[in-house]
Amino acid sequence: MDSGRNDIRLIELKDTISQLNQTIRLQTEMIKDLRKTIEEHHASDEKKDQIISNLQAEISYLQAKLFGTSSEKRPKDDLPGQLSLFDELMEKEPAKEIEPEYIEIKAHERKRKKKPDLNEQFRDIPVRQEFVDTLTEEQKTCSICGTKMVEIGHELIRSEVIFTPAKLERVEYIATTYGCPKCKETEEPQFIKDNGVPALLRGSYVSPSLAAHVICQKFVNAMPLYRQEKYWEQLGATITRASMARWIIHCSKTYFQPVYDYFEKQLKKRKFLMMDETRLQVLKEEGRRAQTQSFIWVVRSGEDGLPKIVLYHYTETRAGKHAVGFLDGIKPGYYFMTDGYHGYNLLKDGKRCCCYAHIRRYLLEAIPKGHEKDYSDPAVQGVLYCDKLFEYERRYLVKGLSPEQRKKRRLKDEKPVIEAFLSWLDAQTPVKGSRLDRAVTYIRNRKDTLMTYLEDGRCSLSNNLSENAIRPITIGRKNWLFCDSTDGAHASVVCFTMIEMAKAYDLNVYKYLNFLLEKRPNARTAQKELEKLAPWNEEVQRMFARKMK
Repeated sequence: MDSGRNDIRLIELKDTISQLNQTIRLQTEMIKDLRKTIEEHHASDEKKDQIISNLQAEISYLQAKLFGTSSEKRPKDDLPGQLSLFDELMEKEPAKEIEPEYIEIKAHERKRKKKPDLNEQFRDIPVRQEFVDTLTEEQKTCSICGTKMVEIGHELIRSEVIFTPAKLERVEYIATTYGCPKCKETEEPQFIKDNGVPALLRGSYVSPSLAAHVICQKFVNAMPLYRQEKYWEQLGATITRASMARWIIHCSKTYFQPVYDYFEKQLKKRKFLMMDETRLQVLKEEGRRAQTQSFIWVVRSGEDGLPKIVLYHYTETRAGKHAVGFLDGIKPGYYFMTDGYHGYNLLKDGKRCCCYAHIRRYLLEAIPKGHEKDYSDPAVQGVLYCDKLFEYERRYLVKGLSPEQRKKRRLKDEKPVIEAFLSWLDAQTPVKGSRLDRAVTYIRNRKDTLMTYLEDGRCSLSNNLSENAIRPITIGRKNWLFCDSTDGAHASVVCFTMIEMAKAYDLNVYKYLNFLLEKRPNARTAQKELEKLAPWNEEVQRMFARKMK
């Protein structure tokens, strides 16, 4: 009996153990599932925290863009010791890297800029002196002896700036006919009529000065034609916007285009070009909706020591084929500087340079709010590498180095900095989706072009010149909004070219445009004559310099 009971108990114990083992397995699996769920929740929370952090950084960035300064300069407090701090960063790099030779800039106090006096502020406008004469004869008589007083000295008591309003004048040209008095009674009387210079636009009253003013108002002062229409009414004239649009198109096609073509030929002889593009809305393009965006491109020379050339070009789309078409005819082996737009990759005959101003801008935007002076922050470190390169470039400019000299100095000074910058780049592991992640990704995508500019001293470190050249179009676009037709768009880029060329040589824009319209070059004008009309011509600079010498 006892053995039977023991067997039953043993069987029951085995069943209990089996059930307990099964329960343990189930509990273990449940614990694993719970742990996995907890880990997933933790990961989800971390991801949410990361997203929140990125969004907070984005909000701070947008607030700074909206309400803060648009300058990309570093805080003033950084300037005295900035480069020495950069040196400390470089010392932390691995020992295998080349240690560059650094320039030293002594700390100094900045003096407050002196407020300009009237002579400095208005040094470029003529001065007329007017002697004050408000005293009566009685006041000019000596109160003691009654003798009439005489002038014994003069003193400057104040200065005024006088504005003379613009005025319109209608000029009627009278043709004179000459006849031979001896032959007038014969069968073949001889006579000739002096018709003078042909009209700027046949059948129109527009003069070179009027057309030049309209063009300046629209493209320099960003005044739309409908506002100019109101402006002329104030001067007592009825000039419609349709008339002004017709003048602009005619002058650009007939008189400015030959000069534009001459500039283009000269530009295509260069070995380094800078390019950028911006949107333009053209209402009446064949086969396209009015809302479709077209584009204006700027192609300009760099800092190669040759005459500066700035050209604008209009196309219906942003396709890279347009960049290829515009540079058709340039010899292979050139260098070009652009932004990150992939369309420029079609330029197979040239080598692309990277814009360090864009890199620096991405890094500046990645600096967290309040960390501008935190030199342990990766974004701040990246900015310091860029600042080092720009500091060298400023020194080369001050010294007036030739392209060949600049190339040698860059290889000695700047190449080690870029090598250290690349090592810094490889070490970065930014939070995904953060602004630093965007900056690092942007730089890594251009890694192969970071050193291209070192190959030729004519290449620039940044694309700032072309960005500055495109800015007048973006400002003007906010005012006149669009071009009505493709003819108007072509006329706009030609006019912008003439204007920015005048600005590049510090000429009075109105006087230069008036000069071109008075000379009236055409398709048959020889290249030697076109050269005399170029803004780098010494005689042109002497006549139309914006600042009085």
